[in-house]
Amino acid sequence: MLADTSDGHIRITSIIVALIFYFVNYFVRKMSNIKKISPLDNEFLQRTTVIDKPASCLWHMGKIPVVQPTVAVVGSRKPTSYGRAVSQQIVSELARHGVIIVSGLAIGHDSIAHKTCLEAGGTTVAVIGNGLNDIHPHSNQQLAAEIINNNGAIISEYPPDEPVYPSHFLERNRLISALADIVVIVEAGERSGTLNTASHALSQGKDVMAVPGNITSPLSRGCNRLIAQGATPVLSAQDILDRLDITNQPLVKQTTNHIRFDSPDAQQLYDLILAGEMDGDKLLQQSHLSASEFSMAITMLELNGYIKSLGNNKYAIK
Repeated sequence: MLADTSDGHIRITSIIVALIFYFVNYFVRKMSNIKKISPLDNEFLQRTTVIDKPASCLWHMGKIPVVQPTVAVVGSRKPTSYGRAVSQQIVSELARHGVIIVSGLAIGHDSIAHKTCLEAGGTTVAVIGNGLNDIHPHSNQQLAAEIINNNGAIISEYPPDEPVYPSHFLERNRLISALADIVVIVEAGERSGTLNTASHALSQGKDVMAVPGNITSPLSRGCNRLIAQGATPVLSAQDILDRLDITNQPLVKQTTNHIRFDSPDAQQLYDLILAGEMDGDKLLQQSHLSASEFSMAITMLELNGYIKSLGNNKYAIK
């Protein structure tokens, strides 16, 4: 009897989850009609017409942005805590400077990039690998709705009812890189599909930048290899802004509530980390604290849950 009850609960839960996915997807389609467009008729999309296998037509939901500096941010579907923190800091700063963020709406770093951009008040564009009538992955349908409702767009080169095929995700990567001025790889294994986007970017003459990582981390091997082959390392968002020749002050003010501490040492370190500095040695140098003062302040921040250690003497806001 208990087994029957348990099975019944599982079936009911499955039905509820399926209904949620259906109605979220219906909401996305209802709120933003799918539109077919020639890339030649839109300045932002024209870049997709001058690449290998150019897009002859595209379908989109939401608002295609006007041309402005654009960065593609891609990475592993299984980000590390280090990669997640780096992506959030970089994307937040880029979005606050008015940079459009492009990614693929996949689980992992794609989702982090889209969400962080929206949280920072920026504009983001997702390029997916199937028809727009059924946003994939289903777990990101709500994210797709948020992108559309915040002046972004979901784009596909496939007709609205085109199903999901694994090969489509590699094909769409050329469009992600085509739309961007710079492609940033946050984390990637040596044989990661993320490197396919970097390959397209290089063939299109785009700048490829990569986040360096621990040489013992499997998810940093792809990035470290790209850097060894000539990709520009990303040590902060400023490296990307400099490459884009953006010198203006942020267009969007940071919304993070500024925390005040009784300890001036803790305050100084927290402010430096909040501003984007992650490296412990640089934090010690910039704060002008003694080693013992630094150790005490950084430990206090970590124990009280204000910051977290990423390993390898790196720190981030929690």
